[in-house]
Amino acid sequence: MRVALAHDWLVGYRGGEMVLDAIARLLLSQGHTISRIYTMFDNAAPLSPTLDALPRATSALNRYPESLRRWLLPRYPAAVAELGRALARDHAREPIDLLISTSSSAIKSIAPPGGVPHLCYCHSPARYLWSQTDSYASPDLKGRLRALGLASFAPRLRDWDRQTATNVTRFIANSTHTAREIERCYQRDSVVIHPPVRTDFFSRDPGVQREDHLLLVSALEPYKRVELGIDAAIRLNRRLVIVGSGSHEHALRAKARKSQLITFAGKVSDEQLRDHYRRARAFLFPQIEDFGITAVEAQGCGCPVVARHAGGALDSVIDARTGSFFEEPTPEALAEAIDRCPQPQNCAEECVANAQRFSHERFTSQIGEQILNPLHNSE
Repeated sequence: MRVALAHDWLVGYRGGEMVLDAIARLLLSQGHTISRIYTMFDNAAPLSPTLDALPRATSALNRYPESLRRWLLPRYPAAVAELGRALARDHAREPIDLLISTSSSAIKSIAPPGGVPHLCYCHSPARYLWSQTDSYASPDLKGRLRALGLASFAPRLRDWDRQTATNVTRFIANSTHTAREIERCYQRDSVVIHPPVRTDFFSRDPGVQREDHLLLVSALEPYKRVELGIDAAIRLNRRLVIVGSGSHEHALRAKARKSQLITFAGKVSDEQLRDHYRRARAFLFPQIEDFGITAVEAQGCGCPVVARHAGGALDSVIDARTGSFFEEPTPEALAEAIDRCPQPQNCAEECVANAQRFSHERFTSQIGEQILNPLHNSE
């Protein structure tokens, strides 16, 4: 087959790009051709050998500075329509057989050429529109302006997002939580296929000495609720290592400044991240995530997870066996769950076995079935 790919933006390599990369590699390994990746933004940063080698089509929004990407939200519908027209022109010159989009924002709305099936691997209906609008605000001026903008534009964008769900032939959800969100937001069914996790790399090493500190790995953004981890660690008088960076980093560093317990490690290499997983007493997962690859990576390294009892963690964490849950988003509830979390020496083997349910091999097998039968059981 000749396949077109669509992705919201190519500005870094995180969970969404990992899924896109896995799909692209699977297509090429099976002898299919990838025509192009259609994306709203592309900063030309290296992603992976496979993705870097593929031709791309970008929207007019890509001419703006990358720092304005989130502020251009009201123009996303026009950008996606523009990419749809580019896809139609390309299809007229050299027809495609299938469109696959991987989306957590707007690209799922791209219109396929007539008669071409459109599979959407949905990480989430846009969180800033449907589920966590308030979490994208923060007390600083930028956060207040973001909240004001969302309040102004969200109703119209939600209508557009719901209406253009008809451009998708079949939705694939990354978790049972996302499947429920797809049904709530778009009134559509979906197939659940969890994203691939590099369980061969993020693995346990019994020779590495486990320590007593806590670990949190996250983009430092308001909706990730990193401040809960900081408050809980201080409450328990426990060391916390925070890996990651983001727009909320300055505020979080200011919050932790008076404590000697909190360490910000910034961005780290994969090898360094694996070492963090292998040494921590427990991994904190305080946010509501659509799936949450880091929670599985931690378990693959034998590290139990303390997670909010919601979202994708319900698929990946087994309470009292590979971690513990907390209900309310408060430091007190998180601290109590940390105290209840199983000790690594008692649960490491089960953590590793649980992580294997999300292997790359399992993902490619399941997604391959959907690609080979794009119209089977479609709505």
